[in-house]
Amino acid sequence: MATTKRVFTLRLSDEVFDKIGKLASEEHRSMTNYIEFVLLNHIREKEQILENGKRRSEKHGFSFGDPRRENPAPP
Repeated sequence: MATTKRVFTLRLSDEVFDKIGKLASEEHRSMTNYIEFVLLNHIREKEQILENGKRRSEKHGFSFGDPRRENPAPP
């Protein structure tokens, strides 16, 4: 099954390019594969944080976007 991936240009300084290349080599990955791997891990982490935050807020009786959470009452 073929996957469709979008292609785009990414501009990096020489320093960042070289560091990514070194990290990719250490993990036996191409630079493109390494960048995708790192971004997917970052996205998963952010989604987990968001999901955990939603669970905590629902437990306390409000959800994201709730005006009580965005503008708490003054003391």
